[in-house]
Amino acid sequence: MVNRLNKIVAIFLLAACLAAGVTQASESDGTADEPESPRTQAQLTLDDLRAFTDVFNQIRRNYVGEVDDKRLLDAAIQGMLSDLDPHSDYLPTTEYQDLEENSSGRYSGIGIDVQADDQRITVRAVLNDSPADRAGINPGDIITSIDGVPVKGRKIQEAIDGLQGDPGSEVRLTLLSPEGEEHEVQMQREVLDIPTLRFELLDNSYGYFKISFFHRETASHMEETLESLRKDGIELNGVVLDLRDNPGGVLQPAVAMADGFLDEGMIVSTRGQNQTMQLSFEARPGQWLPGVPVVVLVDRGSASASEVLAGALQDHGRALIVGERTFGKGTVQSVLPLRNGGGIKLTTALYYTPSGRSIQAEGILPDVVLDPNEFIADGDDRIRESDLDRHLDQDAAANGAADASTKGAYQEFPVEEVLQILRNADILNGNGTGPEDPEA
Repeated sequence: MVNRLNKIVAIFLLAACLAAGVTQASESDGTADEPESPRTQAQLTLDDLRAFTDVFNQIRRNYVGEVDDKRLLDAAIQGMLSDLDPHSDYLPTTEYQDLEENSSGRYSGIGIDVQADDQRITVRAVLNDSPADRAGINPGDIITSIDGVPVKGRKIQEAIDGLQGDPGSEVRLTLLSPEGEEHEVQMQREVLDIPTLRFELLDNSYGYFKISFFHRETASHMEETLESLRKDGIELNGVVLDLRDNPGGVLQPAVAMADGFLDEGMIVSTRGQNQTMQLSFEARPGQWLPGVPVVVLVDRGSASASEVLAGALQDHGRALIVGERTFGKGTVQSVLPLRNGGGIKLTTALYYTPSGRSIQAEGILPDVVLDPNEFIADGDDRIRESDLDRHLDQDAAANGAADASTKGAYQEFPVEEVLQILRNADILNGNGTGPEDPEA
């Protein structure tokens, strides 16, 4: 048994050595006068790699209790990723499968989106008619324990994983409200179809689309809704895209939605170390609603793919962005499968808006900043990307520090305010004085 495990570790080290060698070879393909890069200078030696074997064996032989070998190897993989940015993570088999299911719009759980930071799990959004919704969980609630086990002191990702499970299984949560009131709820997990798109017809001629997050079918669902309206003879005079508390999701549907409102030009580009991540997405001719004014609602809960959509429409002058500065998650995560059935979620690139802006740690500044004092919920202390430990900020530093003085809002503001903006079509048609300067 020992010999077999040592062979496994040896194979692991050999693979690491080969990977290091390939990296070094590719880095040395430049001109002879090219200075040695920091990455090349930091190449591991064989002794460095052997240290892994030494630690592995010392733990197995001398730790006070019996240790599962697979758990050790999983922890080693997790350790490599935990020192990177907060969005890179190891996905064991079940988590990898769950992620695949989530991207299709289905998963087994209680129906909440959470934000983890500093030994704390905060509820960002609650799915309508989900177990969490029926149990009275609200955005802003802090989860302090799961099945009687305190969140503090645990690995945050491990705690979050405890929220999902088989349909019909029970989970018990202790929560702290923004007002400081503690309460306990017990729920049964369900297979949930995540309705990412909700439509309302406002004032008989204005379309309101609430997009909770982006999965593979989100853009096609919107196109189907618009087609249904056309068949019913309903002509929209304006559109509201509500991206508040939208944490992102799959990039492609956000790109497709931006394409639906643009005739040409870049939507978003990505830049990373790997050449395969040097991508540019362009709009194709033809719009869903040519000439129809568009207002996009955002807040500090709007992140990632929702920021890509808002940034593209803003840079092209196709929509008026209203609300507060967004979350600032401008990094691309690639989900890479592993031979053990799991995978890694690895940050591989940065997003850039059509004008070349980096979203990372900066976010999207709205054209019209609503007075946050009117919409702040008591105890609202939601964080942004710039608040996360180990966040990537080099691009934000190059582009200037972001002002994050506004706070988020959980309650709705009057829809009439948005309708008034849409009614004033001159704002978008260029016949007026233009959008309000939020920093004037």
